[in-house]
Amino acid sequence: MKLIQQQYRIDDENAGNRLDQVLSHLLPEYSRSKIQEWIREGFVCLNQKPCKPRQKVYANDLIDLDVPVVARLTDQPQPVEFEILHQDDELFVINKPAGLVVHPAAGHHDGTLVNGLLNIDASLEQLPRAGIVHRLDKDTTGVMVVARNLTAHHWLVDQLQQRLVKREYIAITQGVVTAGRTIETGIDRHPVNRKKMAVSERGKQAITHFQVVKKFQHHSLIDVQLETGRTHQIRVHMAHIKYPLLGDPVYGGRERIPRGIDENLAQVIRAFNRQALHARRLSFEHPASHQLCQFEADIPADFQQMLDALESAE
Repeated sequence: MKLIQQQYRIDDENAGNRLDQVLSHLLPEYSRSKIQEWIREGFVCLNQKPCKPRQKVYANDLIDLDVPVVARLTDQPQPVEFEILHQDDELFVINKPAGLVVHPAAGHHDGTLVNGLLNIDASLEQLPRAGIVHRLDKDTTGVMVVARNLTAHHWLVDQLQQRLVKREYIAITQGVVTAGRTIETGIDRHPVNRKKMAVSERGKQAITHFQVVKKFQHHSLIDVQLETGRTHQIRVHMAHIKYPLLGDPVYGGRERIPRGIDENLAQVIRAFNRQALHARRLSFEHPASHQLCQFEADIPADFQQMLDALESAE
């Protein structure tokens, strides 16, 4: 990615808008989050002075960009197993299996989805997060979209920010949920356990919609739609209303095997060592054709085995 040194004079059309919005319009090949990062790091000046992303600009204001070469990813290509549901020049759509970490982090320096993507397309090292625009938790399965160039990356990030990407999940709860509803809270880091998230008045807005698909004796199958995409959002929200996801080791509390349940079901529950959450369907406008695309990932075998055991115990 080459050095960017440019200067822009604000015209009447862009006057009154936020600085990050104007630059996002002038530089469509870069995501707004990347532009905001440049501004915060001091690579952008407004009228030869430091500035902030949300600062308003006015006619004849002068924007100077002096952005250094972006460091390439240091992550190495590695063969990693996952299913590709669709690919074209703009994007990959994948089906992420349980146990696959999306981004390298402490304790997971390799063998991640990023490593696997670089093994398929080395040019992804030039993109923010190797083209990944949203994530799934390590043990959540299902469909994800990955950009293959900056234009597609900007397009997908913008659609996510505008809440135009439709993300649909299925989940199994502990407890019988009476009816579907919308959960709207703030979500922020847990004040004590920094590896967890928690409902907080000071947190970022998080909106989850869900409907009950099937009620079992002690559990429920639900359809979930995300309006926002906060870390652990579905898991936090369902635990918040006292219906944590089955198998959730972080938000579900101690393993609960209801008294008197079928022994086969009890064994399946004990063996199910992850949260029962699957990203089933993803819909968005394609960055090149602008047609509405919809992709679906089959229910994984362990999740289906759990559903079969719940059905048999009825």
